[in-house]
Amino acid sequence: MPVISIVVPCYNEQESLPLFYQRVEEILQEFNRHQATYQWEYWFVNDGSTDDSLKQMQYLHATDPENVHYVSFSRNFGKEAALLAGLKQAQGDYVAVMDVDLQDPPELLPTMIKTLNETDNDVVATKRSDRAGEPWLRSMLSQAFYHVINFISQVKIVPGARDYRLMRRNVVQAIIDMPEYNRFSKGIFSWVGFKTTYLRFPNQDRVAGHTHWSMRQLFSYSMEGIMDYSEVPLAIASWLGGFSFVAAILGMLWIVIRALLFGNPTAGWPSLVAIILMLGGLQLLCLGIVGKYIGRIYLETKHRPQFLIKEKR
Repeated sequence: MPVISIVVPCYNEQESLPLFYQRVEEILQEFNRHQATYQWEYWFVNDGSTDDSLKQMQYLHATDPENVHYVSFSRNFGKEAALLAGLKQAQGDYVAVMDVDLQDPPELLPTMIKTLNETDNDVVATKRSDRAGEPWLRSMLSQAFYHVINFISQVKIVPGARDYRLMRRNVVQAIIDMPEYNRFSKGIFSWVGFKTTYLRFPNQDRVAGHTHWSMRQLFSYSMEGIMDYSEVPLAIASWLGGFSFVAAILGMLWIVIRALLFGNPTAGWPSLVAIILMLGGLQLLCLGIVGKYIGRIYLETKHRPQFLIKEKR
């Protein structure tokens, strides 16, 4: 009997957890009444929540110990670590990744299962058809991120794509086999390849609670994705250095020629200070870019685990 594993990273989602479980159970049980029988399991990952999310997981496990399982981290390691932990625990023939806030509509699960059964696709992924209800600034910056990363990276990410997807076991194993410490799931999903089809759905509001992603965190996350899948920032640093060098040579030649022809060397310390500050800023910018890459290399060479599990049921 085919098994479907549902991986659900959670951080401070005590209100959403019971609503998510109830909705998914209703949909999958209804699906089983009309289709071939499937088994399914839940793997909730508590990413160091400070509310009662763990208690909710413990309650759901006590209510349905055969199907509901969870792991709890020793602290908050981030969504990427929680996603990886869930994928490592999942044993199903098909593995779904979902957000617990129901912004990933569970109603698509039956269609996703049918698609994998009836086609040769390896992944059924999802993407939003609109961003209704989202702040305009966040939408604009998100669209800009997709344009930038798809322009400078060989790994193409579908704009509006969600982590919500259903994957065959071979795809999940390929993702787990990627050993890097710095992980960017949207890039990893695209990098591993495999035949993928997308389902579109309108933007959904959270069923409870509020988003845990601030603008600063989203910007940092997007920069991690760019650096993970593109070397263009390093190339930009080189181009800026080369351009500054050529401009300085041309400037010096112009000053010498002007002094020889007109006998009045260029005067004025304000312009000199401005040039020095500009070049110093470019140098610091380039050092910062190189430093970010070196920092990521440093983290990789430590070989630290992506997460530590405190409790598992």
